[in-house]
Amino acid sequence: MQNWYQLFPKNTGLSLYAWIIFCVLPFYFIFRTAQWVEISIGLLMVGIFFTTYRLAFIKKGWTVYVSVGIQMAISIGMTLYFGYAYFSLFLAFFIGNIQHRAGFITLYIVHLVTTLAAVIIGFALQTSTLLTQLPFIIVSIIGVILLPFNMYNRNKQEMLENKLQDANERISELLVAEERQRIARDLHDTLGQKLSLIGLKSDLAGKLIDHDLDNAKREITDIHHTARTALKEVREIVSTMKNNKLEDELVHIQQVLRAAQIDDSISGSPHLSDTPLLVENVLSMCLKEAVTNVVKHSEATVCKISIIQSQSEITITVWDNGIGMKRHENSIGNGLRGMRERLEFVNGNLEVEALEGTVVTIQVPKIIGQTKQEEVL
Repeated sequence: MQNWYQLFPKNTGLSLYAWIIFCVLPFYFIFRTAQWVEISIGLLMVGIFFTTYRLAFIKKGWTVYVSVGIQMAISIGMTLYFGYAYFSLFLAFFIGNIQHRAGFITLYIVHLVTTLAAVIIGFALQTSTLLTQLPFIIVSIIGVILLPFNMYNRNKQEMLENKLQDANERISELLVAEERQRIARDLHDTLGQKLSLIGLKSDLAGKLIDHDLDNAKREITDIHHTARTALKEVREIVSTMKNNKLEDELVHIQQVLRAAQIDDSISGSPHLSDTPLLVENVLSMCLKEAVTNVVKHSEATVCKISIIQSQSEITITVWDNGIGMKRHENSIGNGLRGMRERLEFVNGNLEVEALEGTVVTIQVPKIIGQTKQEEVL
């Protein structure tokens, strides 16, 4: 539903200027008459219609149906006395926004019957006026028949999509929480015993170092060995952590772009050589965020992704032909800020430019993993 200050229906497929014309037209029909009494009545009807139309968006329960009933009566009156039948389109779009199925069907049937009756009787009373508008009257009747169902189904689809998105976000949060708990349990089980052993042996070595140097050295050697074993086990735990591979993320990205009806083009190899899993994970998350911005904000029809690898760095560029950066700077800001924070963690860089669309450039240095000494540990 719309906010209380919004008069014109949104997402209807009609331009705002068309709705402005529908609002101005009744005054033209009213002022054609020479009778001031009829002009006054017409102006009062128009004022009451738009007042109740706005109130219908902020009221709930039976007051909504009362407001719609008043609007229907005014629409009939404007059709019969002034030959203006286009208030029925405002009602058609409003009825399509009603989510209660029984209320929607009831108002739809009542509105359709009263509109048809008003038009038929209006041709008898305002023959010349309505005949000159015959094509527009027919279009309006078709709109009264089809538009409520179009709006109703569209709103239902949006609600389902929002629920699905919320469910997916909730599932992602639960998966992250579960992964954290698993890692915490593994680290606790792995390090708890080893650190306790190191603490005990350190105390023992401290007591032996003054009067039994050989045993003290032996305990220190055991401490060193225990520390290496603990480090190796921690690395094994980290290596089993879920990481986003760039190749897998690109498959998902292509599915998202095609679902949004955006033509995609990917150049370069997504297989990264000599790249730590942490760096590849950051690249995958940043690329996902960049494409999400394209889908949500850019209104683009084409998106091109380029992956360039050199000996020293990896560069990923995402270009789209939309207008996202011009009209959605505030909403995109949080996503870009998150990308910069992730990239700073791996000494990466992010650049955003507006060049016949939007170009997002992601750069990270290609860090060769661990030293030989660390690998031995």
